[in-house]
Amino acid sequence: MTSADIRTTHTSTPNRPRTATILGRSDDAPGTAGIVLRALRGVRAPDGSVVDVYLDRDRISAVTAASAPPPADGAAAGGTHVHEGPRPLGAEIDAHGWRILPAAAEPHAHLDKALSAPRVDLRQNDLESAISQWRELYASIDRADIYQRASDAVRRYVTHGITTIRTHVDVPAAGDAMRGVDALTRLRDELRGRVTLQVVALVASDTPTPVVEEAIERGVDLLGGCPHLAPDPRVETARLADLAERHGLDVDLHTDEQVSLGEGAHDVDIAELAEQVLARGFAHRVVASHCVRLGSLPPERLAAVLELVRRAGLGIVTLPITNLYLQGRDAPQPAPRGLPALRAILDLGIPLAAGGDNLRDPFNPVGRADPFETTSLLVTAGHLTPAEALAAVTTGARTVLGLPPVGIDAGCAADLILVPDTDLGDVLAGQVDARVVVHAGRIVADSRMARSIDLTGTAPNTAEPTVIDSTGPTVGTVPMYSESGGERHVR
Repeated sequence: MTSADIRTTHTSTPNRPRTATILGRSDDAPGTAGIVLRALRGVRAPDGSVVDVYLDRDRISAVTAASAPPPADGAAAGGTHVHEGPRPLGAEIDAHGWRILPAAAEPHAHLDKALSAPRVDLRQNDLESAISQWRELYASIDRADIYQRASDAVRRYVTHGITTIRTHVDVPAAGDAMRGVDALTRLRDELRGRVTLQVVALVASDTPTPVVEEAIERGVDLLGGCPHLAPDPRVETARLADLAERHGLDVDLHTDEQVSLGEGAHDVDIAELAEQVLARGFAHRVVASHCVRLGSLPPERLAAVLELVRRAGLGIVTLPITNLYLQGRDAPQPAPRGLPALRAILDLGIPLAAGGDNLRDPFNPVGRADPFETTSLLVTAGHLTPAEALAAVTTGARTVLGLPPVGIDAGCAADLILVPDTDLGDVLAGQVDARVVVHAGRIVADSRMARSIDLTGTAPNTAEPTVIDSTGPTVGTVPMYSESGGERHVR
Protein backbone atom coordinates (compact mmCIF):
# COMPACT_ATOMS: atom_id res chain seq x y z
CA MET A 1 0.00 0.00 0.00
CA THR A 2 1.25 3.50 -0.78
CA SER A 3 -0.01 6.87 0.35
CA ALA A 4 -1.92 7.04 -2.94
CA ASP A 5 -3.97 4.07 -1.73
CA ILE A 6 -5.07 5.98 1.39
CA ARG A 7 -8.18 7.87 0.38
CA THR A 8 -11.39 9.18 1.82
CA THR A 9 -14.73 9.79 0.11
CA HIS A 10 -17.62 12.01 1.11
CA THR A 11 -21.06 10.48 1.50
CA SER A 12 -23.97 12.31 -0.07
CA THR A 13 -25.45 13.27 3.30
CA PRO A 14 -24.14 16.52 4.87
CA ASN A 15 -22.34 16.21 8.22
CA ARG A 16 -21.82 12.47 7.83
CA PRO A 17 -18.36 10.94 8.15
CA ARG A 18 -16.02 10.22 5.32
CA THR A 19 -15.20 6.54 5.12
CA ALA A 20 -13.05 3.80 3.58
CA THR A 21 -9.62 4.75 4.90
CA ILE A 22 -7.65 1.56 5.51
CA LEU A 23 -4.79 1.60 7.98
CA GLY A 24 -3.34 -1.54 6.44
CA ARG A 25 -0.54 -3.72 7.75
CA SER A 26 2.25 -2.58 10.02
CA ASP A 27 4.81 -2.92 7.21
CA ASP A 28 2.81 -0.93 4.63
CA ALA A 29 4.15 2.46 3.60
CA PRO A 30 2.92 5.16 5.97
CA GLY A 31 0.44 7.56 4.50
CA THR A 32 -2.11 8.61 7.09
CA ALA A 33 -0.40 11.60 8.77
CA GLY A 34 -2.69 14.62 8.68
CA ILE A 35 -5.97 12.70 8.63
CA VAL A 36 -8.65 13.89 11.07
CA LEU A 37 -10.41 10.91 12.61
CA ARG A 38 -14.09 10.19 13.05
CA ALA A 39 -13.75 6.54 14.07
CA LEU A 40 -11.31 3.67 14.48
CA ARG A 41 -13.03 0.41 13.65
CA GLY A 42 -12.05 -3.08 14.75
CA VAL A 43 -9.14 -2.04 16.96
CA ARG A 44 -8.02 -4.07 20.00
CA ALA A 45 -8.51 -2.26 23.31
CA PRO A 46 -6.16 -2.59 26.30
CA ASP A 47 -8.55 -5.09 27.92
CA GLY A 48 -8.27 -7.40 24.89
CA SER A 49 -11.69 -6.70 23.40
CA VAL A 50 -12.13 -5.60 19.79
CA VAL A 51 -13.96 -2.28 19.62
CA ASP A 52 -14.97 0.66 17.49
CA VAL A 53 -13.74 3.98 18.90
CA TYR A 54 -15.61 7.14 17.89
CA LEU A 55 -13.96 10.55 18.10
CA ASP A 56 -15.47 14.02 18.26
CA ARG A 57 -12.70 16.50 17.59
CA ASP A 58 -10.30 16.26 20.55
CA ARG A 59 -12.31 13.75 22.63
CA ILE A 60 -13.42 10.14 22.43
CA SER A 61 -17.20 10.27 22.16
CA ALA A 62 -18.01 6.55 22.42
CA VAL A 63 -16.50 3.08 22.51
CA THR A 64 -18.68 0.20 21.30
CA ALA A 65 -18.26 -3.46 20.47
CA ALA A 66 -16.76 -3.83 17.00
CA SER A 67 -19.30 -3.57 14.16
CA ALA A 68 -22.02 -2.30 16.49
CA PRO A 69 -24.15 0.52 15.07
CA PRO A 70 -22.75 4.03 15.70
CA PRO A 71 -24.13 5.46 18.97
CA ALA A 72 -26.95 7.94 18.85
CA ASP A 73 -26.02 11.58 19.44
CA GLY A 74 -25.97 12.46 23.11
CA ALA A 75 -25.53 8.95 24.53
CA ALA A 76 -23.00 6.16 24.57
CA ALA A 77 -22.72 2.75 26.13
CA GLY A 78 -23.19 3.01 29.86
CA GLY A 79 -24.99 6.35 29.59
CA THR A 80 -21.87 8.47 29.13
CA HIS A 81 -22.72 11.87 27.67
CA VAL A 82 -21.18 12.61 24.27
CA HIS A 83 -21.41 15.36 21.66
CA GLU A 84 -24.89 16.58 20.81
CA GLY A 85 -25.73 17.86 17.35
CA PRO A 86 -24.45 16.99 13.87
CA ARG A 87 -21.63 14.48 13.78
CA PRO A 88 -18.26 15.97 12.77
CA LEU A 89 -16.71 15.16 9.44
CA GLY A 90 -13.68 12.92 9.51
CA ALA A 91 -12.25 9.61 8.40
CA GLU A 92 -13.37 6.21 9.58
CA ILE A 93 -10.28 4.00 9.81
CA ASP A 94 -10.37 0.23 9.42
CA ALA A 95 -7.88 -0.63 12.20
CA HIS A 96 -8.19 -4.42 12.33
CA GLY A 97 -4.83 -5.91 13.29
CA TRP A 98 -3.88 -2.94 15.46
CA ARG A 99 -3.90 -2.30 19.23
CA ILE A 100 -4.90 1.06 20.72
CA LEU A 101 -3.21 2.63 23.75
CA PRO A 102 -3.31 6.07 25.37
CA ALA A 103 -0.68 8.38 23.94
CA ALA A 104 2.38 9.05 26.06
CA ALA A 105 3.51 12.31 27.61
CA GLU A 106 7.14 13.28 28.25
CA PRO A 107 6.98 14.93 31.70
CA HIS A 108 10.55 16.19 31.80
CA ALA A 109 12.66 17.13 28.77
CA HIS A 110 15.42 19.64 28.04
CA LEU A 111 14.82 20.61 24.43
CA ASP A 112 17.34 23.46 24.58
CA LYS A 113 20.08 20.88 25.27
CA ALA A 114 18.78 18.07 23.04
CA LEU A 115 21.04 16.51 20.38
CA SER A 116 24.13 18.46 21.45
CA ALA A 117 26.16 15.40 22.54
CA PRO A 118 28.49 15.40 19.49
CA ARG A 119 29.85 18.77 20.60
CA VAL A 120 31.17 17.72 24.03
CA ASP A 121 33.50 15.18 25.65
CA LEU A 122 31.28 12.49 27.16
CA ARG A 123 33.89 10.56 29.11
CA GLN A 124 33.00 9.96 32.77
CA ASN A 125 30.22 12.52 32.97
CA ASP A 126 28.61 12.88 36.36
CA LEU A 127 26.08 15.62 37.10
CA GLU A 128 28.63 18.29 38.01
CA SER A 129 30.85 17.74 34.96
CA ALA A 130 27.81 17.62 32.66
CA ILE A 131 26.65 20.98 34.05
CA SER A 132 30.12 22.43 33.52
CA GLN A 133 30.33 21.17 29.94
CA TRP A 134 26.89 22.49 29.10
CA ARG A 135 27.63 25.95 30.50
CA GLU A 136 30.78 26.15 28.40
CA LEU A 137 28.95 25.00 25.27
CA TYR A 138 25.94 27.26 25.89
CA ALA A 139 28.10 30.36 25.46
CA SER A 140 28.35 29.57 21.73
CA ILE A 141 24.67 28.68 21.17
CA ASP A 142 22.08 31.08 19.78
CA ARG A 143 18.32 31.05 19.30
CA ALA A 144 18.43 29.48 15.85
CA ASP A 145 20.59 26.62 17.13
CA ILE A 146 18.22 25.90 20.01
CA TYR A 147 15.15 26.14 17.79
CA GLN A 148 16.52 23.74 15.15
CA ARG A 149 17.70 21.07 17.58
CA ALA A 150 14.49 21.32 19.60
CA SER A 151 12.42 20.96 16.42
CA ASP A 152 14.36 17.84 15.44
CA ALA A 153 13.90 16.39 18.93
CA VAL A 154 10.14 17.01 18.92
CA ARG A 155 9.84 15.05 15.67
CA ARG A 156 11.52 12.10 17.40
CA TYR A 157 9.24 12.31 20.41
CA VAL A 158 6.07 12.50 18.31
CA THR A 159 7.16 9.66 16.01
CA HIS A 160 7.41 7.41 19.07
CA GLY A 161 3.98 8.25 20.47
CA ILE A 162 4.52 11.28 22.69
CA THR A 163 1.95 14.03 22.13
CA THR A 164 2.76 16.26 25.11
CA ILE A 165 6.23 17.41 26.17
CA ARG A 166 7.10 19.42 29.26
CA THR A 167 10.48 20.97 28.59
CA HIS A 168 12.72 22.87 30.96
CA VAL A 169 14.76 25.72 29.48
CA ASP A 170 17.78 27.35 31.05
CA VAL A 171 17.46 30.95 32.28
CA PRO A 172 21.11 31.65 33.08
CA ALA A 173 22.52 34.45 35.17
CA ALA A 174 24.87 35.73 32.47
CA GLY A 175 24.76 36.42 28.75
CA ASP A 176 21.59 36.44 26.67
CA ALA A 177 19.34 34.81 29.25
CA MET A 178 16.24 34.80 27.03
CA ARG A 179 17.56 32.92 23.98
CA GLY A 180 16.24 29.54 25.11
CA VAL A 181 12.94 30.96 26.34
CA ASP A 182 12.35 32.74 23.04
CA ALA A 183 13.25 29.70 20.93
CA LEU A 184 11.06 27.24 22.83
CA THR A 185 8.02 29.49 23.32
CA ARG A 186 8.15 30.15 19.55
CA LEU A 187 8.26 26.41 18.87
CA ARG A 188 5.41 25.80 21.34
CA ASP A 189 3.20 28.35 19.61
CA GLU A 190 4.01 27.09 16.10
CA LEU A 191 3.20 23.48 17.00
CA ARG A 192 -0.03 24.20 18.84
CA GLY A 193 -2.68 21.73 17.71
CA ARG A 194 -0.04 19.22 16.54
CA VAL A 195 1.77 18.60 19.82
CA THR A 196 1.42 20.19 23.25
CA LEU A 197 4.55 21.84 24.68
CA GLN A 198 4.82 23.18 28.22
CA VAL A 199 7.83 25.43 28.79
CA VAL A 200 9.37 25.60 32.28
CA ALA A 201 11.84 28.35 33.19
CA LEU A 202 14.81 26.50 34.71
CA VAL A 203 16.22 29.08 37.10
CA ALA A 204 19.68 28.86 38.66
CA SER A 205 20.15 30.10 42.21
CA ASP A 206 22.35 32.95 40.92
CA THR A 207 19.83 34.07 38.27
CA PRO A 208 18.61 37.50 39.39
CA THR A 209 14.91 37.75 40.18
CA PRO A 210 14.32 40.48 37.52
CA VAL A 211 15.69 38.09 34.87
CA VAL A 212 13.30 35.37 36.05
CA GLU A 213 10.41 37.81 35.85
CA GLU A 214 11.40 38.73 32.30
CA ALA A 215 11.19 35.04 31.34
CA ILE A 216 7.72 34.93 32.88
CA GLU A 217 6.72 38.01 30.89
CA ARG A 218 7.94 36.33 27.70
CA GLY A 219 5.49 33.48 28.16
CA VAL A 220 6.90 30.49 30.03
CA ASP A 221 4.18 28.20 31.36
CA LEU A 222 5.74 27.14 34.66
CA LEU A 223 8.51 28.05 37.05
CA GLY A 224 11.34 25.64 37.76
CA GLY A 225 14.74 25.52 39.35
CA CYS A 226 17.35 23.40 41.12
CA PRO A 227 17.22 24.22 44.84
CA HIS A 228 19.27 21.14 45.67
CA LEU A 229 22.25 22.76 43.88
CA ALA A 230 21.86 26.12 45.66
CA PRO A 231 24.08 27.16 48.59
CA ASP A 232 20.92 27.21 50.73
CA PRO A 233 18.17 24.98 49.26
CA ARG A 234 15.59 26.28 51.73
CA VAL A 235 16.12 29.91 50.73
CA GLU A 236 16.03 29.10 47.01
CA THR A 237 12.85 27.04 47.39
CA ALA A 238 11.21 29.99 49.17
CA ARG A 239 12.32 32.44 46.45
CA LEU A 240 10.85 30.29 43.68
CA ALA A 241 7.62 29.71 45.62
CA ASP A 242 7.27 33.48 46.18
CA LEU A 243 7.69 34.14 42.45
CA ALA A 244 5.21 31.43 41.52
CA GLU A 245 2.60 32.78 43.92
CA ARG A 246 3.12 36.32 42.68
CA HIS A 247 2.64 35.33 39.04
CA GLY A 248 0.11 32.51 39.45
CA LEU A 249 2.31 29.75 38.05
CA ASP A 250 2.61 26.04 38.70
CA VAL A 251 6.02 24.81 39.85
CA ASP A 252 8.26 21.95 38.67
CA LEU A 253 11.56 21.70 40.55
CA HIS A 254 14.62 19.52 40.09
CA THR A 255 14.84 17.88 43.49
CA ASP A 256 17.34 15.59 45.25
CA GLU A 257 19.28 14.66 42.13
CA GLN A 258 21.95 12.89 44.19
CA VAL A 259 22.18 9.47 45.80
CA SER A 260 24.04 10.66 48.91
CA LEU A 261 21.84 12.03 51.69
CA GLY A 262 22.16 15.45 53.25
CA GLU A 263 23.02 16.11 56.87
CA GLY A 264 20.60 15.64 59.77
CA ALA A 265 17.04 16.84 59.27
CA HIS A 266 17.92 18.15 55.79
CA ASP A 267 18.63 14.70 54.37
CA VAL A 268 16.23 15.21 51.43
CA ASP A 269 15.12 18.48 49.86
CA ILE A 270 11.69 17.16 48.89
CA ALA A 271 10.76 17.23 52.58
CA GLU A 272 11.57 20.94 52.72
CA LEU A 273 9.52 21.53 49.55
CA ALA A 274 6.52 19.67 50.98
CA GLU A 275 6.75 21.57 54.28
CA GLN A 276 6.79 24.93 52.49
CA VAL A 277 3.83 23.96 50.31
CA LEU A 278 1.82 22.97 53.38
CA ALA A 279 2.84 26.03 55.40
CA ARG A 280 1.90 28.41 52.59
CA GLY A 281 -1.31 26.69 51.61
CA PHE A 282 0.17 26.84 48.10
CA ALA A 283 -2.67 26.93 45.58
CA HIS A 284 -0.77 25.84 42.46
CA ARG A 285 0.34 22.44 41.21
CA VAL A 286 3.81 21.38 42.41
CA VAL A 287 5.97 18.67 40.87
CA ALA A 288 9.27 17.30 42.17
CA SER A 289 11.43 15.78 39.44
CA HIS A 290 14.26 13.24 39.87
CA CYS A 291 13.93 12.61 43.65
CA VAL A 292 16.85 10.18 43.47
CA ARG A 293 17.69 10.51 47.17
CA LEU A 294 14.40 8.86 48.10
CA GLY A 295 15.97 5.58 47.01
CA SER A 296 18.69 6.01 49.66
CA LEU A 297 16.44 6.61 52.67
CA PRO A 298 15.97 3.93 55.34
CA PRO A 299 12.40 2.57 55.49
CA GLU A 300 11.23 4.54 58.54
CA ARG A 301 12.44 7.89 57.23
CA LEU A 302 11.15 7.12 53.73
CA ALA A 303 7.67 6.46 55.10
CA ALA A 304 7.65 9.77 56.99
CA VAL A 305 8.88 11.79 54.00
CA LEU A 306 6.42 10.23 51.57
CA GLU A 307 3.53 10.84 53.94
CA LEU A 308 4.56 14.51 53.98
CA VAL A 309 4.70 14.51 50.17
CA ARG A 310 1.26 12.91 49.99
CA ARG A 311 -0.26 15.50 52.34
CA ALA A 312 1.27 18.35 50.33
CA GLY A 313 -0.21 16.95 47.09
CA LEU A 314 3.09 16.84 45.22
CA GLY A 315 3.57 14.84 42.05
CA ILE A 316 6.83 12.97 41.44
CA VAL A 317 8.67 12.45 38.14
CA THR A 318 11.22 9.65 37.88
CA LEU A 319 13.77 9.79 35.06
CA PRO A 320 15.53 6.42 34.94
CA ILE A 321 17.48 6.74 31.70
CA THR A 322 19.41 9.89 32.60
CA ASN A 323 19.72 9.28 36.35
CA LEU A 324 21.02 5.76 35.88
CA TYR A 325 23.67 7.32 33.63
CA LEU A 326 24.63 10.24 35.90
CA GLN A 327 24.38 8.98 39.47
CA GLY A 328 26.47 6.48 41.41
CA ARG A 329 29.71 6.95 39.46
CA ASP A 330 31.76 7.86 42.53
CA ALA A 331 30.52 5.06 44.80
CA PRO A 332 33.37 2.78 46.01
CA GLN A 333 30.96 -0.16 46.22
CA PRO A 334 27.51 -1.00 44.88
CA ALA A 335 25.12 1.81 45.81
CA PRO A 336 21.70 3.18 44.86
CA ARG A 337 21.92 4.37 41.27
CA GLY A 338 19.26 6.72 39.99
CA LEU A 339 15.73 5.71 40.98
CA PRO A 340 13.48 6.89 43.80
CA ALA A 341 11.51 4.40 45.90
CA LEU A 342 8.95 3.69 43.18
CA ARG A 343 7.01 0.94 44.95
CA ALA A 344 6.55 3.00 48.13
CA ILE A 345 5.45 6.03 46.06
CA LEU A 346 2.79 4.02 44.23
CA ASP A 347 1.61 2.25 47.37
CA LEU A 348 0.82 5.63 48.97
CA GLY A 349 -1.10 6.80 45.91
CA ILE A 350 1.30 9.66 45.16
CA PRO A 351 0.99 10.70 41.50
CA LEU A 352 3.94 9.26 39.57
CA ALA A 353 5.17 10.09 36.09
CA ALA A 354 8.20 8.75 34.25
CA GLY A 355 10.18 10.24 31.40
CA GLY A 356 13.45 10.28 29.55
CA ASP A 357 14.87 13.64 30.69
CA ASN A 358 17.89 14.47 28.53
CA LEU A 359 18.26 13.37 24.92
CA ARG A 360 21.75 12.94 23.48
CA ASP A 361 23.40 15.81 25.33
CA PRO A 362 26.09 16.15 28.04
CA PHE A 363 23.71 14.70 30.63
CA ASN A 364 22.78 11.62 28.60
CA PRO A 365 24.59 10.63 25.40
CA VAL A 366 21.91 8.14 24.33
CA GLY A 367 18.14 7.77 24.45
CA ARG A 368 15.54 7.33 21.72
CA ALA A 369 12.88 9.88 22.75
CA ASP A 370 10.77 6.76 23.19
CA PRO A 371 8.34 6.21 26.08
CA PHE A 372 8.73 2.46 25.72
CA GLU A 373 12.45 2.76 26.45
CA THR A 374 11.37 4.30 29.75
CA THR A 375 8.82 1.57 30.44
CA SER A 376 11.42 -1.12 29.84
CA LEU A 377 13.72 0.43 32.45
CA LEU A 378 10.86 0.87 34.92
CA VAL A 379 10.18 -2.86 34.70
CA THR A 380 13.78 -4.07 34.77
CA ALA A 381 15.42 -1.55 37.10
CA GLY A 382 12.38 -0.22 38.97
CA HIS A 383 10.54 -3.55 39.40
CA LEU A 384 7.19 -2.15 38.28
CA THR A 385 4.67 -4.34 36.52
CA PRO A 386 4.17 -3.71 32.78
CA ALA A 387 0.78 -2.10 33.50
CA GLU A 388 2.29 0.21 36.14
CA ALA A 389 5.12 1.15 33.78
CA LEU A 390 2.67 1.98 30.98
CA ALA A 391 0.60 4.12 33.35
CA ALA A 392 3.68 6.09 34.42
CA VAL A 393 4.29 7.31 30.85
CA THR A 394 0.62 7.76 29.87
CA THR A 395 -2.18 8.31 32.39
CA GLY A 396 0.12 9.00 35.33
CA ALA A 397 2.25 11.42 33.33
CA ARG A 398 -0.78 13.42 32.26
CA THR A 399 -2.08 13.54 35.84
CA VAL A 400 1.22 14.96 37.06
CA LEU A 401 1.24 17.50 34.20
CA GLY A 402 -2.32 18.61 34.95
CA LEU A 403 -3.71 17.50 31.58
CA PRO A 404 -7.13 16.03 30.71
CA PRO A 405 -7.14 12.25 31.24
CA VAL A 406 -6.38 9.79 28.48
CA GLY A 407 -7.79 6.31 28.13
CA ILE A 408 -9.95 4.26 25.80
CA ASP A 409 -13.21 5.55 27.24
CA ALA A 410 -15.85 8.10 26.29
CA GLY A 411 -14.88 11.57 27.43
CA CYS A 412 -11.11 10.96 27.38
CA ALA A 413 -8.77 13.09 25.31
CA ALA A 414 -8.28 11.75 21.79
CA ASP A 415 -4.53 11.33 22.20
CA LEU A 416 -3.72 7.77 21.16
CA ILE A 417 -1.07 5.37 19.90
CA LEU A 418 -1.85 2.55 17.47
CA VAL A 419 0.64 -0.33 17.41
CA PRO A 420 0.50 -3.76 15.79
CA ASP A 421 -1.81 -6.11 17.69
CA THR A 422 0.79 -8.02 19.66
CA ASP A 423 1.53 -8.85 23.28
CA LEU A 424 1.72 -5.78 25.55
CA GLY A 425 5.10 -6.97 26.82
CA ASP A 426 6.51 -6.72 23.29
CA VAL A 427 5.09 -3.22 22.97
CA LEU A 428 6.60 -1.97 26.25
CA ALA A 429 9.95 -3.53 25.35
CA GLY A 430 9.97 -1.42 22.18
CA GLN A 431 9.64 -4.46 19.91
CA VAL A 432 6.98 -3.06 17.59
CA ASP A 433 7.65 -2.11 13.99
CA ALA A 434 4.96 0.52 13.55
CA ARG A 435 3.26 3.33 15.43
CA VAL A 436 0.44 5.60 14.36
CA VAL A 437 0.13 8.60 16.69
CA VAL A 438 -3.03 10.66 17.23
CA HIS A 439 -3.18 14.08 18.94
CA ALA A 440 -6.52 15.82 19.48
CA GLY A 441 -8.20 13.47 17.00
CA ARG A 442 -5.68 14.04 14.20
CA ILE A 443 -2.99 11.61 13.03
CA VAL A 444 0.28 13.48 13.55
CA ALA A 445 2.75 10.66 12.85
CA ASP A 446 2.71 7.36 10.98
CA SER A 447 5.92 5.36 11.28
CA ARG A 448 6.43 1.81 9.98
CA MET A 449 9.34 -0.51 9.36
CA ALA A 450 9.59 -3.17 6.68
CA ARG A 451 12.00 -6.03 7.47
CA SER A 452 13.68 -8.40 5.05
CA ILE A 453 15.46 -11.32 6.75
CA ASP A 454 17.05 -14.46 5.28
CA LEU A 455 18.04 -17.19 7.75
CA THR A 456 17.49 -20.13 5.39
CA GLY A 457 20.89 -20.32 3.72
CA THR A 458 23.31 -23.16 4.59
CA ALA A 459 26.55 -21.43 3.54
CA PRO A 460 27.95 -17.92 3.93
CA ASN A 461 27.06 -15.57 1.10
CA THR A 462 30.25 -14.13 -0.38
CA ALA A 463 28.54 -12.03 -3.04
CA GLU A 464 29.03 -8.27 -3.14
CA PRO A 465 26.27 -6.31 -1.37
CA THR A 466 23.49 -4.99 -3.56
CA VAL A 467 23.28 -1.22 -3.82
CA ILE A 468 19.74 0.07 -3.34
CA ASP A 469 18.95 3.51 -4.69
CA SER A 470 17.46 5.88 -2.12
CA THR A 471 17.16 9.58 -1.50
CA GLY A 472 17.33 8.99 2.24
CA PRO A 473 20.37 8.76 4.52
CA THR A 474 22.25 5.48 4.25
CA VAL A 475 24.39 3.21 6.38
CA GLY A 476 26.82 1.46 4.09
CA THR A 477 24.75 0.68 1.01
CA VAL A 478 21.42 0.07 2.72
CA PRO A 479 18.96 2.98 3.08
CA MET A 480 17.79 3.43 6.65
CA TYR A 481 14.98 5.96 6.55
CA SER A 482 13.41 8.90 4.81
CA GLU A 483 11.37 11.70 6.26
CA SER A 484 8.73 13.90 4.70
CA GLY A 485 6.30 16.34 6.24
CA GLY A 486 4.43 14.93 9.21
CA GLU A 487 5.46 11.32 8.73
CA ARG A 488 8.56 9.21 9.10
CA HIS A 489 8.99 6.09 7.03
CA VAL A 490 11.61 3.68 8.38
CA ARG A 491 12.52 1.14 5.71
